[in-house]
Amino acid sequence: MAYHNPPTTPRKSATFDDYTLSEIRRAAATGIYDIRGAGAKRKVPHFDDLLFLGASISRYPLEGYRERCDTNVVLGSRHAKKPIELKIPITIAGMSFGSLSGPAKEALGRGATLSGTSTTTGDGGMTEEERGHSKTLVYQYLPSRYGMNPRDLRRADAIEVVVGQGAKPGGGGMLLGQKISDRVAEMRTLPKGIDQRSASRHPDWTGPDDLEIKILELREITDWEKPIYVKVGGARPYYDTALAVKAGADVVVVDGMQGGTAATQEVFIENVGQPTLACIRPAVQALQDLGMHRKVQLIVSGGIRNGADVAKALALGVDAVSIGTAALVALGDNDPRWEAEYNALGSTAGAYDDWHEGRDPAGITTQDPELMKRVDPIAAGRRLANYLKVMTLEAQTIARACGKNSLHNLEPEDLVALSIEAAAMAGVPLAGTNWIPGKNGF
Repeated sequence: MAYHNPPTTPRKSATFDDYTLSEIRRAAATGIYDIRGAGAKRKVPHFDDLLFLGASISRYPLEGYRERCDTNVVLGSRHAKKPIELKIPITIAGMSFGSLSGPAKEALGRGATLSGTSTTTGDGGMTEEERGHSKTLVYQYLPSRYGMNPRDLRRADAIEVVVGQGAKPGGGGMLLGQKISDRVAEMRTLPKGIDQRSASRHPDWTGPDDLEIKILELREITDWEKPIYVKVGGARPYYDTALAVKAGADVVVVDGMQGGTAATQEVFIENVGQPTLACIRPAVQALQDLGMHRKVQLIVSGGIRNGADVAKALALGVDAVSIGTAALVALGDNDPRWEAEYNALGSTAGAYDDWHEGRDPAGITTQDPELMKRVDPIAAGRRLANYLKVMTLEAQTIARACGKNSLHNLEPEDLVALSIEAAAMAGVPLAGTNWIPGKNGF
């Protein structure tokens, strides 16, 4: 009697998975690379790979809700006559008008003001909605110079010189032509309806010596009042931080690869830069080596989601964090109630892409007049303020459990890592051991 092997389940390749196969087919059909928004979607070591060591006998915890835990932070105290004082160490990252709608920018300003923190303009200039509703507004000075003018530099509370961004360090972004409305075109002095690519480098300087001259120029324009930030993508955080400090920056912003973008090549988003977790310790080390830790403040962004992420970043030596994607979700972006409309665009509410060609059903990442009406800036601002409040309370809860009366008293000693990779990146012991990979030659 013949023997027949039982049928087996077909096995798919881990290398050529369904998404990779679909990308090959798309590239073969179109002959162009894929453009999308947001940050890296691949899984990389992140704050989830760290745990706090709460107090017990060897450490003394603080009583929650009864004992104080400070959250305020001062940014820009090195040179600026008017440093920024924030109630919480969570700021709103730069997201451009053009990428975002006017009502969304207003909502960001309202939410940040209610929470006692700052928001940031992004590429494309300063809108009256954002300036009018932001108590503290940081003006981004980008390679594109879109919308840049001395009047707005003086109207800002701080200036952020953007050298690089986490999703695309070393590269420029793109704003889809569908988002170039009359108003966006006027602010950027570019034609309506045409895709706009942001430059990858500043046109008037090529290195750290020129950056120092540029920072001095900005200080002269603003009468030395405004703090000057320098933002870099997470590529070489040690050297970039050191050079920014030597150029005279008051604040350094380091953006990891989980940081988002309006739109750029997916191959860039997923394959250039480093995880946020890997960027923190080198940046802190650079400040420590220069004797400037806490004198020059460090802000980290890219994938910050909750109070635990905030507390972990601060424990590793950061002064504040910045959020972008999470802030948009808090406003109402990618809301499942619009799922049918996202599906009609070939997307889904959980994808937070920008490949729906400027037709975001939530009205946040669009310039469509009808869709924009779906955003109530007052209600959305309150949602953002609620979210920031919860993040702050979560971080305070963790700090008290570690016996700290300020978020800024958290330290690496309060942390352990769940994986060898995270332990090496963060410079903290692997859980259950006193081993820090790479330390002392091991």
